[in-house]
Amino acid sequence: MKQRKHLFSHQNKMTKLFLLLLLCHVSSAVKHTLKYFSTVSAGVPNFPEAVAVGMIDGLQTGYCDANTVEPKQNWVTKLFDDNPQQLQWYTEECFEDLPKFFKASIYSLKQRFNQSGGVHILQRMTGCEWDNETGEVVGFNQYGYDGEDFLSFDLKTLTWITPKPQAVITKQRWDADKPRTKENQYFLTQLCPDWLRKSLDYGRSSLLRTELPSVSLLQKSPSSPVSCHATGFYPDRALMLWRKDGEDLHEDVDQGEILPNHDGSFQMRVDLDLSSVKPEDWRRYDCVFLLSGVKEEIITKLDKAEIRTNSEKPSDITVSIIAAVVVLTLILIPVTGFMVYRKKKAKHPPSPPENVFELREELNPET
Repeated sequence: MKQRKHLFSHQNKMTKLFLLLLLCHVSSAVKHTLKYFSTVSAGVPNFPEAVAVGMIDGLQTGYCDANTVEPKQNWVTKLFDDNPQQLQWYTEECFEDLPKFFKASIYSLKQRFNQSGGVHILQRMTGCEWDNETGEVVGFNQYGYDGEDFLSFDLKTLTWITPKPQAVITKQRWDADKPRTKENQYFLTQLCPDWLRKSLDYGRSSLLRTELPSVSLLQKSPSSPVSCHATGFYPDRALMLWRKDGEDLHEDVDQGEILPNHDGSFQMRVDLDLSSVKPEDWRRYDCVFLLSGVKEEIITKLDKAEIRTNSEKPSDITVSIIAAVVVLTLILIPVTGFMVYRKKKAKHPPSPPENVFELREELNPET
């Protein structure tokens, strides 16, 4: 009995230590990301065949297709004015690579996978993560096809990795292309972090801001789990949990993902199953929200009178949820192509040339 009690006490201490480390990480996070998503689709009606989106720390900064390059933040226009090389890069990437290279590549892939009609999506995601405290840079360049990983670049070995036999011929060709490898390495470890740092400087007022959320309790029906929902916060580095008598809960808890809102802020939820909890014990529960860079917790007590249900009229909270769904439909589907594939390539010489950087990795080895 004493041994079991000691074991429980040890596990509880370890849980508290883990949570403390997690909270410290969230409150002191200094990592920033720059990601470029390019998506080409075939067989999708009323949808652009090729689109690309740029995102910094989860905030959409630009959009383009075969006809348009559109900054999504005011400071991006200023950035392009002061750094025309970046605008040239975006323009050529959108107007040339998307309509030409990607269409040819998706045609080649359909042949490799012995496909004819139907819906098919090819995507690449490239970018980098930069820690402004340690200076550490992590680059990524990944391809996805029809919702599954296809190719990814390993910066440690400077080789391509693939789980698909249909991609082996491309992997072998790209591994043997040493200039392309150097160009990838340069873009991911030098050019991308440089662009990210410049963007953070130009967009400081929006990218480095801190906004606290509004927090509400939601419930679909009296028998459904209670959802603690936070919306309108920024940045997207946050932690949300349920507690009972001050102790963190892990059982009967469903942690939701952080999702974008239409205004560039974020939302998240965490659900608690109360089916086995007596009504008189509800007061022992509360929801805790912690945002990166903010020491104070936002605590919401579990109060039945404060819970909003589907029987109520639409509120600001429900509107924000609907808006998030619209954002996911209009932005994240083009960005991630129905699922989170990954994709993108960079073609840059060891030192910046005078002309625009080409970003072409032909998936068709015969071309």
